[in-house]
Amino acid sequence: MNLASIPSPSTGVIELGPIPLRGYAFCIIIGVFVAVWIGNKRWVGRGGKAGTVADIAVWAVPFGLVGGRLYHVITDYQLYFSDGQNWVDAFKIWEGGLGIWGAIAFGAVGAWIGCRRRGIPLPAWADALAPGIAIAQAVGRWGNWFNQELYGKPTDLPWALEISEGPNRVAGTYHPTFLYESLWCIGVALLVIWADRRFKLGHGRAFALYVAAYCAGRGWIEYMRVDEAHHILGLRLNVWTAIIVFVLAVAYIVISAKLRPGREEIVEQDKDAAEAAKDAEKKDDADDADATEKDGDPLKKDPSAKDPSAKDTPAKDAAPEAADKS
Repeated sequence: MNLASIPSPSTGVIELGPIPLRGYAFCIIIGVFVAVWIGNKRWVGRGGKAGTVADIAVWAVPFGLVGGRLYHVITDYQLYFSDGQNWVDAFKIWEGGLGIWGAIAFGAVGAWIGCRRRGIPLPAWADALAPGIAIAQAVGRWGNWFNQELYGKPTDLPWALEISEGPNRVAGTYHPTFLYESLWCIGVALLVIWADRRFKLGHGRAFALYVAAYCAGRGWIEYMRVDEAHHILGLRLNVWTAIIVFVLAVAYIVISAKLRPGREEIVEQDKDAAEAAKDAEKKDDADDADATEKDGDPLKKDPSAKDPSAKDTPAKDAAPEAADKS
């Protein structure tokens, strides 16, 4: 064992009475709160209203968790559906296993729903949240440290990670790929913040920069890992995913900059004011309908008014007078 190394926790769960506090879930939750806090400050700085990021995150986060778990289960199905495995473990998200690719894809669907309900553009919201997502990933990666998973190749470097004997792992010192990715994500967040201030990125380009920069780091970090994974043409599946997504993100930045240069203006109405305006509009429509109904029937407006379509008829009192003259 190295004199200087990173120890792993003996357990990833802290028992607080009958309630188990799991380090993996704790890191995910902290990451979400940090992302929303950073995103809110950036959204307000661009002219949006406080609380909007959190309102949309209520949709994006659950979708992201489901998508992240689905991606992991589908790409590592042998861990749950092969001989000797229990498929129920696929639902044990607290034991680790969230694919960032599925989390971002499904989270974007949830965010789209939330943005439509608030009447704001999804690309602008994504730009505001981009650095926060990177920081959330940096925090969330420490959940892998609690679970002693997703480490790299054996090494005797001073910052090697100590791994204890356990299911599907051999005791030794390995590259702390969780730490490498955590530090890389912090660098990605700082890059996006700097580039956004320097170039006034808009229309989803700040988010695309985050995606491209993250993929660049994920490619070489993924290549160092030794956990079981599917390979295509000698490369791990996630390496290919990182390459493809990187190309798509760069292409989006280039094309978007040509089609929609500059940064869009954020004009957002207060949630309460928007609801009040809708109620006032409905009331005005109802009043107009009542007025139209009353003005359309003159007899209702003035009961003494004659119907212009009716012919004049002799009064009853005129009949005796006509009889006397005859």
